[in-house]
Amino acid sequence: MPPIRVSIPSFRSEISSLEKGYTVFKIDVLMNGRQHAIEKRYSEFHALHKMLKKSIKPPEVPSKHVRNWVPKVLEQRRHGLELYLQTIIMENEVLPKIFLDFLNIRHFPSVPKTESCGKLTHQPVMLYLRDPYLFPTAHDTFANVVSEGVIHGVFYPDLQPR
Repeated sequence: MPPIRVSIPSFRSEISSLEKGYTVFKIDVLMNGRQHAIEKRYSEFHALHKMLKKSIKPPEVPSKHVRNWVPKVLEQRRHGLELYLQTIIMENEVLPKIFLDFLNIRHFPSVPKTESCGKLTHQPVMLYLRDPYLFPTAHDTFANVVSEGVIHGVFYPDLQPR
């Protein structure tokens, strides 16, 4: 079972006074039990396809030139785009960052197809809400402790820590 599931359950027409009408596709994304929805135009799928061709061999994207006002044609395009996304997920061991960004999936530089996807294998030791080196305060002793530890480790490796 892949860690990411996508579907395109619906689409809607958008009318704009600045340009001719266009179609927006609703994409449901389910990853590790969390679901969110995004909306994308066909032009965004086309741009994704062009960028993906630089790193993987993506499947064919549905035709760019169709009559956007014909419901049957739009339904075929919806189905084709859904199949396009699902095929990329199924055929790639590691999903490209550009693909994850397209689906608004953050915090994973790449997503391997394993059940342990996204699980930490270690526990954080310290957590800072701001960088103590870039924004030190008068009561920060962290910088001194780290600096002293590095200096002693590099220049005095035989000495015991104090």
